[in-house]
Amino acid sequence: MQMPAIFSGESLTRLLQGLAVGVVGTLVIGFTWGGWTLGSTAEKMATERATAAVVKVLAPACVQRFQQQDDLSAKWAAFKKVDSWQRDTYIGKSGFATPVGSKIANEGVAEKCASMLDEILEKQAKQANKS
Repeated sequence: MQMPAIFSGESLTRLLQGLAVGVVGTLVIGFTWGGWTLGSTAEKMATERATAAVVKVLAPACVQRFQQQDDLSAKWAAFKKVDSWQRDTYIGKSGFATPVGSKIANEGVAEKCASMLDEILEKQAKQANKS
């Protein structure tokens, strides 16, 4: 039995070269424009989205817990005394950013909570200046 010409000599070389170029081209197009991802990349993206969702849900609860304290004016004064870049640590240590059932404060929640409380302080300052 005789082999077809495409499987012998220079034709075979060209066939293998075409196959290699096709595979590389498919991979490049798939990963750049096709939306393909590696499993590790997908896992990283899922973790980031889950963390963002937790922060989005728990940060307003943290602010609410801060605002429901006894002697709130004294607590606001203490919060104002803390340097702005350390307020997330202050909130974390206060326990407001600690999810129920956990012993450790969530850093993302503490950061977002502190920034939300900063925004409230800014609004209060603007209102005080208008008066």
